[in-house]
Amino acid sequence: MKKLMNEVGHYVDQMLDGMVLAHPELRRLPGTTVLVRAEKADKVALVSGGGSGHEPAHGGFVGPGMLDAAVAGEMFTSPTPDQILEAIRAVHGDQGVLLIVKNYTGDVMNFEMAAEMATMEGIHVEQVVVDDDVAVQNSTHTIGRRGIAGTVFVHKIAGAAAEAGYPLETVAAVAKRAIDNVHSMGVALSPCTVPASGQPSFQLADDEIEIGIGIHGEPGVRREPIRSADDVVDTLLDTILEDAAVQAGDDVAVLVNGLGATPLSELYIANRRIARRLAKQGVNIQQTRVAEYMTSLEMAGFSISLLKLDHELAKLLNAPATTTAWRS
Repeated sequence: MKKLMNEVGHYVDQMLDGMVLAHPELRRLPGTTVLVRAEKADKVALVSGGGSGHEPAHGGFVGPGMLDAAVAGEMFTSPTPDQILEAIRAVHGDQGVLLIVKNYTGDVMNFEMAAEMATMEGIHVEQVVVDDDVAVQNSTHTIGRRGIAGTVFVHKIAGAAAEAGYPLETVAAVAKRAIDNVHSMGVALSPCTVPASGQPSFQLADDEIEIGIGIHGEPGVRREPIRSADDVVDTLLDTILEDAAVQAGDDVAVLVNGLGATPLSELYIANRRIARRLAKQGVNIQQTRVAEYMTSLEMAGFSISLLKLDHELAKLLNAPATTTAWRS
C-alpha cells in the first residue's frame, strides 16, 4: 500500500486542516470534524456529511448556494451524533435546519439521533435521505438503495431553495422531489484501499470490471470482462433510463462522476456516449457536469447520475452557487 500520509489515526484530522488552510471561505469548528461557511447566513441551514474518503464530498460543497456545514466521519465511517449535533448548533438560526443524508444504515441512524437531540434543544430539524443508486435494492450497508453521487444534485437544489428564502418545510419538499427524480449507477475498474486496513476492498483481474459498485468499495451486482467505454456506458445508462422512466421530450441534468483514479479524458469519453444516447432518444440535456464530485479514495471507475427536471428543479439547479467543488 502506498499512501501520501503521516499517522493513519490522524489522516482525517490532517486532511481537514489542510482543506481549511487552502480555502479561507471555510471554517473548522474547534475540536470537531465539522466544516462550516466562514460567514453564517440568515436562512434555512443545510447540513450533510458522511464518512471521509469521498472528497470533495462533503466539505467541498459548503458555501453560498449549497451547504452550510459538512460533518466528516472517519474513513468510510459515519460521523458520530455528537459531531452532527455540533454542526446543527453552529449553523441553525430562526428558520431551522435540513439534514441531507445518504442512505447508509450508520449515517441514517446517527443523523436521526442528532436530529432528536437538536429537537430537544428547541431546534427545528427536518431530514431527507438520498437513495439514488439504481444498481441494488439492498446492499452490505443499507436497507434499500444506496445514496451515491446524485446526492450532489440534491445539495445544489436544496441549497438554492434555502438561499432563495424558502421555509424549511418547502426546502425539504423540494429536496425530496430532487431525490425522487435522480438516478445513478457506477462501475469500478479497480478497488480502493482504506488506509487503516492496508488491503484492497476487493480483487479484480486486469481484464475485469465491477458493475454497480458502491462508494465504500462494496461489491457490485456482477463482474464482467472489460470492454469499450461506449459499451460500459450503455450498460449503466440502460438501467438508469429504465428506472427513471425518462422519455423523449424530457429535460435532464447529467453528472459524470469520477471515483478517484479515472483520468478526466476518460470521463469525457463516457460523457460523449451519454450525450449521443440521450440525443438519439429525444431527451434534452439542460446541464452536464463532468468531474470528481464523490470519490472512493483511489478507486478507478465512474458513475452516471441523471436528474429529471421540471421547471422549478431546473431553475434551482441553475441558480448561483460558489463552493470549492462547484462553480455556477
